[in-house]
Amino acid sequence: MKTIDTDYKESPYSRKIVIRYSADIVDQPVIYHLVKQYDLIFNILKARIFPRREGVIVLELSGTKEKFDKGVRFLKETGLKVEPLSKSVYQNLEKCVHCGACTAFCPTEALFFERPSLRIIFDPEKCNGCELCVTACSVRAMEVNLL
Repeated sequence: MKTIDTDYKESPYSRKIVIRYSADIVDQPVIYHLVKQYDLIFNILKARIFPRREGVIVLELSGTKEKFDKGVRFLKETGLKVEPLSKSVYQNLEKCVHCGACTAFCPTEALFFERPSLRIIFDPEKCNGCELCVTACSVRAMEVNLL
């Protein structure tokens, strides 16, 4: 996987946030404004947006701290609920039997078989917090940690 390098005048700042949309805002181009007005880079980690209904989107936003703060302020002023991603998924190695069931459900490939040992490796940096692996794991080795 290639990584995109970005030039920042200040130190790069990156945070994962949850945005909750109401039905009256769901059709507004708010992410477009984050890019154009606040020069933020976004990575959609999870999205459930329904026309004429509420929605949730989990983003990783990157840019300068100042622009990040201004962008989040813009989202809140637009009427969106913005909160930090407050949970994370982790692998309990004491419970894991390395069966691989979780790997079939992981959309980001955060869970994968290590070769040649065939042990399951979890890369939390790739995880989007969707929790599909948690429900797939029969021994409950994939767990949710509230931050």
